[in-house]
This record gives sequence, structure tokens and C-alpha cells, in this order.
Amino acid sequence: MTPQASYDAIDAWIDQHFDEEVRFLQALVRVPTDTPPGNNAPHAERTAELLKDFGFDAEKHAVPTADVQAYGMESITNLIVRRPYGTGGKTIALNAHGDVVPPGEGWTHDPYGAEIVNGAMYGRATAVSKSDFASFTFAVRALEAVARPAQGAVELHFTYDEEFGGELGPGWLLKKGLTQPDLMIAAGFSYEVVTAHNGCLQMEVTVHGKMAHAAVPHTGVDALQGAVHILNALYAQNDEYKKITSNVAGIKHPYLNVGRIEGGTNTNVVPGKVTFKLDRRMIPEENPVEVEAAIRHTITQATAERAGLSAEIKRLLLANAMTPLAGNQPLVDAIQKHALAVIGEPVPAVGTPLYTDVRLYVERGIPGVIYGAGPRTVLESHAKRADERLQLEDLRRATKVIARALRDLLV
Repeated sequence: MTPQASYDAIDAWIDQHFDEEVRFLQALVRVPTDTPPGNNAPHAERTAELLKDFGFDAEKHAVPTADVQAYGMESITNLIVRRPYGTGGKTIALNAHGDVVPPGEGWTHDPYGAEIVNGAMYGRATAVSKSDFASFTFAVRALEAVARPAQGAVELHFTYDEEFGGELGPGWLLKKGLTQPDLMIAAGFSYEVVTAHNGCLQMEVTVHGKMAHAAVPHTGVDALQGAVHILNALYAQNDEYKKITSNVAGIKHPYLNVGRIEGGTNTNVVPGKVTFKLDRRMIPEENPVEVEAAIRHTITQATAERAGLSAEIKRLLLANAMTPLAGNQPLVDAIQKHALAVIGEPVPAVGTPLYTDVRLYVERGIPGVIYGAGPRTVLESHAKRADERLQLEDLRRATKVIARALRDLLV
């Protein structure tokens, strides 16, 4: 079969089975994986059941409960599906994560309903990244049905620790020696190939003051006012960060966000303790050690400016930036070639301000890129917001692109 004939056969198979692919994604979306709390083993079990219907045997790798709970989650079972085709050739891993942030407020559709309206499926994780459980699975099915390779292998890595950093997802599988692919593709969107991404530092800051009755506030030390002073010092850094620009297309500058704050005991009590959690995105050119030291200095200095305050600083996550490995070019070339053919427009290779699990593969010398089913921007997808959605045509197209690329890479 000529290459073009195999591409046509792949496209036809995906079109013929697309309704089945949509139902598969709906089944995945309807099993919640809110993280926190992070009880994700039930979704892995359901995924394994669905995969078995396709003749795919999913290895279940449960992370020890004590490790998961110490990490702040409830259960993690990571899945590996191995599809060997013959001796020689490369092993290509396809990784997508099933854990997601809780739905939050403002939805006009059931976040677990997987409702289809005007060609889009609504629900938490429809875009990020249960959609790529579907695109990757059906790409492999199409490949095997009409253009089965004679060498190499594909592995599906469906993992459940992206929201907390990936160390107990792909990081755990790699550390345990359960997989060592030659190349990898991770869940992404359809209109760009991501070859680099930001790093992320997350920290928890606990500000201690002294509780007092609100009628005699001078007898206490207001931890909330102290926290506000520290926060103002941290937020002021964002103006300075705008002066630091990245040379990576798609990435602009560092920034800091405080996403959670809690404290106090009642409205008539001067709060004695306030805790907040910050997220500092680092461009690839930054040194994570220097970034963390600078933030600690800012917090320490601001704390010292308020009498009676003290602050505890705890690192929650340090995710290094992803920088391209030279070996990723075959992935980029194959995806760009077939995205142009399927979508009808060039797909650029760029960086993204997100951080992902791909860095864990790249840190171990495994070239990887990010590509999958989704719109042009995170904003369009409503990822991590109300009414997350996926245009089903993007799912269809991404499945074709990935299947075609695998055909070329495994020849």
C-alpha cells in the first residue's frame, strides 16, 4: 500500500468509527476525577474496562496508598497499554492525564453530562485531556486496522497526576522503570505543536499573628493584614516580571498568581493565622533556584516590616520548564505534515505558558511534543473554567493526524 493509500484508509476508518469514539469519550467524562480530592482509581478501572472492549489490555499500576495520601490525593492507578508490532523500530508513547480540577461554578451544562450541542461536547476534561484518551486510543486502533506497522511499538500512558505535578503519574512510571519509550506525544490542542513550556513553582505561605477579640484589636496581631502586606509585595513583582521576556515563540514573560487564601476563625476575631498558595510561572530561560530564592526573600522582607508577624514558607511543587530535545524533530515534522493535510493550514511549532507532564519524559532524555484534540487557545476550550467544551471536528482531525504520524514514524 502506498503512503497516500494508507493515509486515506486511516481517515476512512476513523470516519467510520467516529460515533464510537465520541461515545468512548462521553463514558470517560461521565466518571468524575476531581483533583482535589483526587480519587482517580475508579476512572482508571472504567477506562481499562472500555479499552478491553477494543482488545487492549491495560496494565494497572496502582501507586501505594500511603504515598498518594502523603501527596494530598486519595488514589492513583496509572495505566499502560503496550502494542508491539515487531522487532526493531522505535517505541512511541502517547500520554494523556485523567485528573482534572473540580468544575467550580457557572456551568450551563452538566459538567459530567458529556452533552453534545451544536457539534461541541460539554463537560469537565472534554478538552483537557480525556479527549486525548479518545484521540490516542482511536488513532492506534485505526493504525492497526488498516496500516499495521511491521516494527516498533506504541504505548498508551493514561495517568492521573497532572494537576499535582505529575510525579506520581508519568514520573512514577518512569522512576519505577515501567516504561522507557524512544519518543512521546502528550495531550494537547490541534492547531499547534508545542515543543517547549514554562516551569512552575507553587508555594504555601502561612502567616502567623496573634488572635484577639475584635473589640480590642490592639491586643492582637492581625495575620490577615499582614498577609495583605506580603501579597502586595508579591504582586508588585509582576510589574518587574513583564520586563523579562522569553525568546521562545508563544511564551511571553514570567508571572505570579495567588489562587487560594484561607484563615481566621470568626468575623468578631482578629485572625491569628492566614494561609495562601501561590503559583509562579517560570519562562524556560529562568533558573528555578534563583526564582524560589527571590520569592522567599520578598516574603521574608515583607514579613519583617510588620511587628509580631512570622511566616512559614513551604514549597508544594517545582516543575521545570520543558526545553526541546534535538530528537523531537521527527515528531514535529510528522505532525506538521499531516496537520496541514488534514486541517488544511500550517500548524506552527511553539512554546506554551502552561506546564505539563512532558517535562518528566524530556528530563529523562525522551524527546517529546504536545499535540492532540482541542481548539486554538486554552481560552476557547474553557479548560479549568465553566462550560469546558470540545469541538468534535477537532477530535476527528486530531485522531487522523496522530494516526497518520504514527504510521510514518513506525515505518
